[in-house]
Amino acid sequence: MQKWTSYSYEQTVALGEQFGKTLRGGTVVAFYGGMGAGKTAFITGIARGMGITHAVSSPTFSIVQVYGKHAELCHFDMYRVETWDDLETTGFFEYLESGSVLCVEWSENIENALPENTVRVTLERGDADNVRIITVTGAKENL
Repeated sequence: MQKWTSYSYEQTVALGEQFGKTLRGGTVVAFYGGMGAGKTAFITGIARGMGITHAVSSPTFSIVQVYGKHAELCHFDMYRVETWDDLETTGFFEYLESGSVLCVEWSENIENALPENTVRVTLERGDADNVRIITVTGAKENL
């Protein structure tokens, strides 16, 4: 387990960038945390760490955003996914086979569909508005 405290949006992005440099294709990263916890900020950093320069945005309404010249990063938002049929329509299972890094927000909604070796990232608010506690489990490499 790895645990960090971030004191700003920029620091959350920077931690995500360091983490992104360690990720390899085929990795699934499940994100946990409430609205505004910093999930998309961390994923913005992951994209930068992977060398992706495209702006990252939350895929709340599109369900999935694909980044990179060869779909190196697939960013899912499972907030509205309530059933197995809903999950099937996202293309999630096809993306699992693509060799891309998958970052999945609101993973608690699809917990039973996540691969056994999923990396889990939890973001929680700290004792001030801008403070985030970031916990990573299942990662093979340290930052």
